Amino acid sequence: MDVGEALGLHAALQWLSDMQMDSVDFETDSKLTVDAFLATRNDLSEFGCIISSCRSLFHNLYSNSRVEFVRRQANAVAHALAREATSLASPAIYFDIPTCIETTLINEML
Repeated sequence: MDVGEALGLHAALQWLSDMQMDSVDFETDSKLTVDAFLATRNDLSEFGCIISSCRSLFHNLYSNSRVEFVRRQANAVAHALAREATSLASPAIYFDIPTCIETTLINEML
């Protein structure tokens, strides 16, 4: 599970870099991932190696950016999208608000 969260952060860092985005705040509900990312110690486990790669990407590609922990309850839109993603056969890019998050997103904006 922890390796999956770290891989998710790594994929997000790489993907937004490929899209030439620079000032981005990355949020995850994995406190362990954020704590490891912000720590100065090195971890030689698989998880630690992925986090080290995340740090390298982040520091080389992003300025004016942060990696932050958010509680799952405060991240309802991301979780709705994650639930939707597990039911898809392949990756998807949405150009309009997906119906799976429309109500939640509107409620959060009020």
